[in-house]
Amino acid sequence: MALKTFNKLAYQSVDDFIYGQSPHPVTLKNGLVIGGGEIYPEINFTLPPMLITQETMPEVLRIYKEIITGVTERAIDLYVPGFVAEVELLPPCTWNVGWGVDVSKILLDTMNELSAKYNIKTALRTTVIDVREGRDLEHMYRGKQWENVLAAFRENGRAGTDLLAIESIGGKDVHDEANVYCDIRKAIFALGVLGVRDMHKLWTEISTIARETGSIASGDTACGFANTAMVLADRKMIPKTFAAVDRVVSAVRSLAAIEAGAVGPHKDCGYEGVYVKAITGTPITMEGRTSAVAHLSPVGNIAACVADLWSNESIQHIKLLGGFAPVVSMEQLAYDCRLMNGATRRGPEVARLLRDLHADSDSRFDPQAYVLRPDVVFEIAEKIVSDQNGGLSRAKTAAQAAVDALRSGLSQDKVLIEEREKDWLDILESQIESIPDSDDEFIAEMVDDCEKFNPKIYDLA
Repeated sequence: MALKTFNKLAYQSVDDFIYGQSPHPVTLKNGLVIGGGEIYPEINFTLPPMLITQETMPEVLRIYKEIITGVTERAIDLYVPGFVAEVELLPPCTWNVGWGVDVSKILLDTMNELSAKYNIKTALRTTVIDVREGRDLEHMYRGKQWENVLAAFRENGRAGTDLLAIESIGGKDVHDEANVYCDIRKAIFALGVLGVRDMHKLWTEISTIARETGSIASGDTACGFANTAMVLADRKMIPKTFAAVDRVVSAVRSLAAIEAGAVGPHKDCGYEGVYVKAITGTPITMEGRTSAVAHLSPVGNIAACVADLWSNESIQHIKLLGGFAPVVSMEQLAYDCRLMNGATRRGPEVARLLRDLHADSDSRFDPQAYVLRPDVVFEIAEKIVSDQNGGLSRAKTAAQAAVDALRSGLSQDKVLIEEREKDWLDILESQIESIPDSDDEFIAEMVDDCEKFNPKIYDLA
């Protein structure tokens, strides 16, 4: 299957770039339309601290059934017309494919039973954990790790899951070094070269499996890349300006999943999804203030501006005063979506006003929020999509466009950048300019420069 190409934005105007509405909505088998005019919750949950073994699997399944029953019943009580549930299969449930399938089945069976009884439209996103790492990794594209990942997708698709997703890690070993040393060269290599190539291979396979099983190849995320940078910046371990530029570059990598056949919705913890939506028109999931249960961020409101599904990231099944934590998260998501949908029903001007309030409330206070402003996204995305010279070139274009946007915002007093971080715009630009145009030349440089990079596992020896 040939890769898709995108050479212009999916929108004529930034006025149309808004939550709940996508040029290419995704319609599920039960009629739930994502990106068709209404924003829905996507509830994400995980187990409480416990071991997953053959002996504990009955308890694991009982807990998952309890979780999905609780969140579905709360959604019904709050008159939520539809929602997506995401289960991120924990490593034992990816290595043991049958365990993961049992988890998906019990969630699907329970959701379908309650959906039929109460006339609520539900869907399941099963996210396979990428196990292509560790000392015993044979190869990124062959061997037990690769085959296990594909088997997990195939069997969960056959089990009936609606949406297939993954937080893939191709290039993450190099990107971890980039975060440690604040080296945008290594970040661009990880995201624009290794990441893009890996996504094209992986998502071509996932898209084929989705067609064969009747499921939907949804999307990936740069969670292990740009979100790691965001968390480190929040802890004042690296500059926020580096994390902001890294976020924009990560869009080039996430875009590669759509080029290889994914159709959305893009996964929740990929804040770079706003760029993917601007370029491709596919719907996206976003998380913001409701994801504080999993990690802190400077983008709690602005993340909602163009979301089509609104997520809580992931929350453990623990008891709070209001009830079990996933049920509490469902209530928070439901009320946020109710407000946004209410604004949409008042008309486009009211919806845009709410979108812009979300943006304005965050964008000034952190460069990472500023690069998520719809108007800034539009400006940068146009530069990214106009570059048709491959992943490396696009990654360099994205990085320079982010630096330029931050400089412009700073000069117009639209974004606060701490005094100690202002020099980093020059440092980052200098690093970008030092990157060669040739993939082969850049790969040769990185083989010597990266401490943990093993070109053999990527067929780059």
